[in-house]
Amino acid sequence: MRIRSLYLLSAILGLGLLLPGCAKKKPEPVIDRASLAMFAPLPEMAPGKEPITEEKVALGRMLYHDPRLSKSQKISCNTCHVLTAYGVDNEPTSEGHQGQRGDRNSPTVYNAAIHFAQFWDGRADDVEEQAKGPVQNPVEMAMPSEKHVVEVLRSIPGYVEAFQKAFPEDKDPVTFDNMARAIGAFERKLMTPSRWDRFLKGDDQALTGEEKAGFLAFMDAGCTACHSGALLGGNMFQRLGSAKPWPDDSDTGRHKVTGNEGDKFLFKVPSLRNIEKTGPYFHDGKVPTLDLAVANMADYQLGRTLSGEEIQSIVTWLKSLTGELPAELIQTPELPASGSATPGPSEAE
Repeated sequence: MRIRSLYLLSAILGLGLLLPGCAKKKPEPVIDRASLAMFAPLPEMAPGKEPITEEKVALGRMLYHDPRLSKSQKISCNTCHVLTAYGVDNEPTSEGHQGQRGDRNSPTVYNAAIHFAQFWDGRADDVEEQAKGPVQNPVEMAMPSEKHVVEVLRSIPGYVEAFQKAFPEDKDPVTFDNMARAIGAFERKLMTPSRWDRFLKGDDQALTGEEKAGFLAFMDAGCTACHSGALLGGNMFQRLGSAKPWPDDSDTGRHKVTGNEGDKFLFKVPSLRNIEKTGPYFHDGKVPTLDLAVANMADYQLGRTLSGEEIQSIVTWLKSLTGELPAELIQTPELPASGSATPGPSEAE
């Protein structure tokens, strides 16, 4: 009887191992922390060439949101780089003055201050230099000159006071350069730490098993050849279509800036931070989904065809890079009132 009971118990236990509710849990992927040396957590703030003060940040925040820096007085930095939408407008290309659209996608402003260069073609060294471009671009904000921008700012009493506080050592603080310096100071605070940063700092529970598997798939595919560092990108130029020609060669990338044949189709490698939220993708915004973006990069840059399962796994990990927005910093500020001499809007070309 005892032998029979033991036999029945063994059979029941054996059957239990086959039941769905009793199946063995799949072991969680293990990431060798030595492989993480090529990455880094985000800094709390991007350091600049000069001290970043509360007064500069407050001024830059107002300027970032102020449509009076555009000819029509309808467009601000925040129009195309919407801070509550992860720093983008989710359009292939952004609408500017008189409804015009440029030929390149507007990249996110979040974490941009630690990129090695600005714009897709790297034509600006830092966010301070970058801030000057759109204001005078005839397709974007379309202000006719630096002089006109300064005239507008000097006509607004609240800005005159704010510039004096932000640049107390300047005899004439309301300048075009100081406008850009203030916007840059604000943007240097726009960091979005995520669960990935907690994982890099040693918290193994910050990522799920599926996300860890996705990271290993990302590594195995060879994506780290371009996407590493704190930004997982943003630290080099790369030729679009390294493994096989990119299907659209209408934009020659950095070549437009330098004129060098060797720079044809070179673009700044985008950061993967917040990539889940910042589509559509690539310099022209013509790739609508993250799945397709991953597939295209494997195909055209690495010469690999990833399976649907591999793509989904990588995308699962990429979503762990979605960070926390600095809620208090990005609330729409109250803008200073226009003065009696402040120019009105103009829709003229």
